[in-house]
Amino acid sequence: MNERTSILIAVGTRPEIIKMAPLVRTLQSHDIPYIFLHCGQHYDYHMSQQFVEQLSLPTPNYSYKISTTQPAEQIAQIIAKTAQVIKKTEPALILAEGDTNSTLATALAANKQKTPIGHIEAGLRSFDLRMPEEHNRRIVDHLSTLLFAPTKHSKQNLENEKVWGQIHITGNTVIDAVKQHLPIAEDKSTIMEVIKFEEYALVTAHRQENVDNSLVLKNLIEAFIESPLPIVYPIHPRTQKRTKENKLWEKLSTSENIQTLPPIGYFDFLVLMKNSRLIITDSGGIQEEATTPQIRKPVLVTRLSTERPEAVEAGFAKVVGTDKTIILNEIRNAMNTDHNLPQESPYGDGDAAEKILHVVKQQ
Repeated sequence: MNERTSILIAVGTRPEIIKMAPLVRTLQSHDIPYIFLHCGQHYDYHMSQQFVEQLSLPTPNYSYKISTTQPAEQIAQIIAKTAQVIKKTEPALILAEGDTNSTLATALAANKQKTPIGHIEAGLRSFDLRMPEEHNRRIVDHLSTLLFAPTKHSKQNLENEKVWGQIHITGNTVIDAVKQHLPIAEDKSTIMEVIKFEEYALVTAHRQENVDNSLVLKNLIEAFIESPLPIVYPIHPRTQKRTKENKLWEKLSTSENIQTLPPIGYFDFLVLMKNSRLIITDSGGIQEEATTPQIRKPVLVTRLSTERPEAVEAGFAKVVGTDKTIILNEIRNAMNTDHNLPQESPYGDGDAAEKILHVVKQQ
């Protein structure tokens, strides 16, 4: 690695902040210079800056707000602004994580500025091109010089596509994050004091292909209302907006079977996962977090596909789709099943950040 210049750590959304936190700490512990950039895709305090503060991360060296949520315009703005930061700071390497618009934009900006990029969480594939994230991660992988694949499965995907960058299996930094943060979360969080159910399923739903489809959204909301297991539901702003547009919000918010919560911090969410009986989600990262030894919870994935097949193969997750009847049947099955879940996560032992840094230092 070029000793005269720094590594640029780019984040833009809440999941990226969480997954990059262990890497920031690892760079700090090794006294390696870095630049911290917040691209502004999630500019709402509760969706972004709250997590920077809660995880005791340094204030970003560079940050900006994006003035639109329209994907093409959002990506264009992030490319332009990130290119300016790259030109000013001249990093030796840019590290970006995942499959968001900010990750794609960062990779494109790096490519046009002729700066190497390392893609953390490379090689994930759902093979479902309805998902914007599937397009993003494929493009980023083919632009990357270093590809940090969480598992052998993701490495194989990259080899099948004949990417030109170096592939390294490192595990996923989300396991590092849970390992580092859950003890702090259990000490600091008071979220369980407001939960009104003794047993509950923890729900999230935010993916575009789910909440922007009025029929799918109706199916999901009705399944949650009729669930045989009470639901705790921290609701994403996008989802709340769509439920109101589709006249579902009143039914959802007044159901005695559902406790809705506003967007919550990472520590509170970890504690809710730890204390849940079941997790129902369309999130990718939550499928991984549920596999950590500290949480070990069964997950019903309300999607038609998943880019985390390792969680399914290990017995943690089951893809159940978005049909109300099927979801309700799967909740009942999960309640009546003695889940003998593995003691180890398929996504590593919590040392992914150290493995990534070891590779970076060899460059």
